[in-house]
Amino acid sequence: MSKPDLSDLLHAAVEAVGGTERPGQVAMAHAVADAVEDGSHLLVQAGTGTGKSLGYLVPVLAQGDRAVIATATLALQRQLVERDLPRTVDALHPELRRRPEFAMLKGRSNYLCLHRLHEGVPQDEEEGLFDPFEAAAPTSKLGKDLLRLRDWSDDTETGDRDDLTPGVSDRAWAQVSVSARECLGASRCAYGAECFAEAARERAKLAEVVVTNHALLAIDAIEGAPVLPNHDVLVVDEAHELVSRVTGVATGELTPGGVNRAVRRVAKLVDEKAADRLQTASEGFERLMELALPGRLEEIPEDLGYVLAALRDAARLCITALGDTRDRSVQDEDAVRKQAMASIESVHDVAERLTHGSEYDVVWCERHDRWGASLKVAPLSVSGLLREKLFEDRSVVLTSATLKLGGDFDGVGASLGLAPEGRQARQAQEAQESEEESVEDAELPRWRGLDVGSPFDYRKQGILYVAKHLSPPGREGSRSDMLDELSELVEAAGGRTLGLFSSMRGAQAAAEALRGRLEMPILLQGEETLGELIRTFAEDPETCLFGTLSLWQGVDVPGVNCQLVVMDRIPFPRPDDPLTSARQKAVEEGGGNGFMAVAATHAALLMAQGAGRLVRAAGDRGVVAVLDPRLERARYGSFLRASMPDFWYTTDRNQARRSLAAIDAAARADG
Repeated sequence: MSKPDLSDLLHAAVEAVGGTERPGQVAMAHAVADAVEDGSHLLVQAGTGTGKSLGYLVPVLAQGDRAVIATATLALQRQLVERDLPRTVDALHPELRRRPEFAMLKGRSNYLCLHRLHEGVPQDEEEGLFDPFEAAAPTSKLGKDLLRLRDWSDDTETGDRDDLTPGVSDRAWAQVSVSARECLGASRCAYGAECFAEAARERAKLAEVVVTNHALLAIDAIEGAPVLPNHDVLVVDEAHELVSRVTGVATGELTPGGVNRAVRRVAKLVDEKAADRLQTASEGFERLMELALPGRLEEIPEDLGYVLAALRDAARLCITALGDTRDRSVQDEDAVRKQAMASIESVHDVAERLTHGSEYDVVWCERHDRWGASLKVAPLSVSGLLREKLFEDRSVVLTSATLKLGGDFDGVGASLGLAPEGRQARQAQEAQESEEESVEDAELPRWRGLDVGSPFDYRKQGILYVAKHLSPPGREGSRSDMLDELSELVEAAGGRTLGLFSSMRGAQAAAEALRGRLEMPILLQGEETLGELIRTFAEDPETCLFGTLSLWQGVDVPGVNCQLVVMDRIPFPRPDDPLTSARQKAVEEGGGNGFMAVAATHAALLMAQGAGRLVRAAGDRGVVAVLDPRLERARYGSFLRASMPDFWYTTDRNQARRSLAAIDAAARADG
């Protein structure tokens, strides 16, 4: 029987989900099919409205290989599992003559633990050994959440936290969930046969397509113990987030509170000598951290090194003791021991990593007004890890609306451990001419980048306005001329404004200033839940919404209610951020431009994402206003502008205000 035509399959799937077939989507589907077929790797930029999920789902399902799809956000995971995959499978079934199974898989702590639910949480002695369901007042928020979780456990088929609506607090969920380290294991747990997490794993093992998140993908790569089922194809959607999520998973942290919690959990299960040694080491660490100043530690100070070594050795002794002894007098001893072992292993692993002192790690201290001091360690780069763990033994497709920065894929490719496309082509040509390939070249993953464009006509739908007449932003202090400009733009737009600020302080100052000048409502991130803020913003055209990072990447409000997107300044990372500055320095020591490779690339990605909030549908019109003259004046400005959608460009403030007023008038006439 002949193989079904990919274009026909895509057409059927697009009709099934009620979408519109786009040329970029067709090009993407064929490129993905080619990559899957020959086992190569593909970076594909697909602008908003392309329909990229079907652009990879259809060729992956048609090929029939086992596939994992990893996304950064819950919203996209839900869209794939609840909408796109069911409809696509139904649409392709007549042609494929099979019905591919799919499943969602998350980390264990995302699922309700029946052992915790029914047997109670192993509590620290100082917190009291009690059943939280009995102890929490039924009229309190925690008590109500716990009672609702108990009722929900009888009805849910998945035990997935995200299926509980409305949700519960992190504190309540912690009472009924476990980490992978705390889990007793299905064979040793009285509820193993009914376990929601185990059931999800079994469904994933049987599925042809598994949908997961970047964090679980990172854990699968970093920790060595496979979490995801074997697969031939990996699709990373929202791939611009991958490096950040992998870095987060690979970051270790030690806090006095976390160490003290481990001490309390371990002390009742080990001999007095081991417990005393751990207690002494913990007190020494806490004393030092009380005096610690925030910032990077290029070398571990001698006194801190001594304390960390003592903490590591004491933790190792307790781990050995926990493995050697059993106390059957402790009720539900296995669960208590598992929780204690998880806590002390975490302390040991981070202390060991810190004392080992790798040149590939960055160590720094942070201070938090509420939580106090913490010691953190993160990889200087995750590119080598990704090159080794991500691109071996499978075809990888990475896609996002923002992968080309400054006009090419090389910046994002480098962060993923991929050689620049030009260098890769030269190496392939040289290898072909010499009829041999060096070991170094053979180890570099072969990939190509593809930009399939966007269905939107950005030059007709949007304007990029840079306020070059303003004073450049300083590190501190108010920018009165920027606030004046912002007020005039918002007034011209009749509200309808999404304000993206590089700091919470900046967003608060702008909201306070404009509330005193304008009559339209100004919503501020943090004053209500993000979901409620976005809902209100989407319903009232005169409303403005101001906020920080999660708004740059998380707001999807098509139509007339968002016709002005404002960025107060270029979102460079803080110059005193330890990890950023260390990465920048490493690039410079290697002969590169650290500012462009790290700070400018970071800013370009955010600006591309922020500008992408404006045009979300074919009928959208509006202005992206950047109130930072450096975007026009500085040498790196052209790189940042080339990373954004191709809007019509101007620095004429009068033109920007006239355009906003005309767009507002048209919206009011239509409304």
